[in-house]
Amino acid sequence: MTAEEWTAVRLSLLVAVTATAASLPLGVAAAWLLARGRFWGKSLVDTVVHLPLILPPVVTGYLLLILFGKRGPIGEFLNDAFGIVFAFRWTGAALACAVMGFPLMVRAIRLSIEAVDTRLESAAGTLGAHPFLVFATITLPLCLPGVIAGAILCFAKSMGEFGATITFVSNIPGETQTLPSAIYTLTQVPGGDAGALRLTMISVVISMAALLGSELLARRLGARRVAT
Repeated sequence: MTAEEWTAVRLSLLVAVTATAASLPLGVAAAWLLARGRFWGKSLVDTVVHLPLILPPVVTGYLLLILFGKRGPIGEFLNDAFGIVFAFRWTGAALACAVMGFPLMVRAIRLSIEAVDTRLESAAGTLGAHPFLVFATITLPLCLPGVIAGAILCFAKSMGEFGATITFVSNIPGETQTLPSAIYTLTQVPGGDAGALRLTMISVVISMAALLGSELLARRLGARRVAT
């Protein structure tokens, strides 16, 4: 493993963890809104949330560049007001990965929330519990395996994201070159096949470890719930 390859691995892990952690609270809120909410325009909100699954990743990355670039309406405001820059930075890669993984996260959490018996929530409400308290003490613990599954899906998607990331933040070694970008670069240079194969195997190992870990944790939580 070369220093550049290790840098790509560390950067990919940083981007994936940041994207998952940053989008998880919003993902839980969006999933609850779509699972329990009754409001006009719900279908439109659902469509917007899942739009990145349908759009080509390059289109998503280009839209992010327009909106969050230094001269974009959001990017210019963030830069002038807070000094936050997304374009061509690793933070922009995390943003692109969060956007691409968000629909998978929301869908998994939403299905888990919909499986929770609403009579339990109603019973707590009739006893005077605040809706937020009902969610925190009843809904969230019961749908926790779905939350974990959604987070793992977002993490895995972030580890493998390529199109939106390279369009939004380019392929800058040490700054935005994640594992997929590094693999792509190595396949384009003479003698880079060995490095590409090494990074591919690392990607497989990380993804399998994440999936196995989430499965074991979900089983442990399920067993604990049955015991109680």
